[in-house]
Amino acid sequence: MFIIGFILLLAGGEYLVKAAVSLALKLKLSRIVIGMTVVSFATSVPELIVSITSALRGHPDLAMSNVIGSNIANIGLVLGFTALLIPIRVKRQTYRYNWPAMMLFSFLFYIFLINDERLSRIEGLILFVLLIVFTIFIIRQSYISGDAALDEFDEKLNRTRAWRVMLWLLIGGAALWLGSRLLVDGAVELARIFGVSERLIGISLVAVGTSIPELAASMISAFKQEKDISLGNLIGSNIFNIGSVIGVTALIKPINHFAGKLIAVDIYWMLFISFLIVPLSLLPPKNSISRWKGALFLMFYGIFIYIAFFNRQ
Repeated sequence: MFIIGFILLLAGGEYLVKAAVSLALKLKLSRIVIGMTVVSFATSVPELIVSITSALRGHPDLAMSNVIGSNIANIGLVLGFTALLIPIRVKRQTYRYNWPAMMLFSFLFYIFLINDERLSRIEGLILFVLLIVFTIFIIRQSYISGDAALDEFDEKLNRTRAWRVMLWLLIGGAALWLGSRLLVDGAVELARIFGVSERLIGISLVAVGTSIPELAASMISAFKQEKDISLGNLIGSNIFNIGSVIGVTALIKPINHFAGKLIAVDIYWMLFISFLIVPLSLLPPKNSISRWKGALFLMFYGIFIYIAFFNRQ
């Protein structure tokens, strides 16, 4: 199940990137906008499915730790590993809109959690509405700022018919969904054999499993020199994880009675790793996540996982 799931996720990431670039050309949107909307939403579907299912089945630890762990993995593991292979550039839009928006969603999520240690339907609605507002804003800003046109493009993808692009999106989305379910189910069953907590399963195996689509999409984008999609996808995915996954899950079923360490430890790691993007990008080489910065992200992620497994209480 784990191996088949991984293969499906890689295939889904390939189709998703092809569809995203084609949409960027046809709609005259910048690659970073497509990465933060179409690709980010599609790669966040596994987290959405896992969190809703977990909440409905009475597993709030799994629902919460899945999102928090996935956001940590997206930056620490996925961005770190991708940058270690191919340095990622950081554009002005990341500094002005995307990173601040991610931090806003993260801090709002944090405030909601520490306020009464639960997520109500009203709080879920606030997160979801803010996500819609941000998505509309970022698309409109792309046109207003003149960043809509692409400097480079693939003529073959530009000539691709709309029905084929939609088919790519459907195939990619379906492969990501099925692959994530297979990979997560296999990983969770293996973890349960060793008798670890749901919170530990969620922030490690499940979070990494549901972040595989982001890893696949980001690596494929980076190798194809679509580096705007690579970074935009990760930041956008973290925003979608909080706005749509947590927002929709809380709307369907309020999240209560989750492990204390999610608030006492894990949420702070999420805020810390998310915050690091801009300070590190301003260090030489400037405006990029270089290989040594990627290695630093991976190191912090390794420390987080080590501490999580070392303190299992």
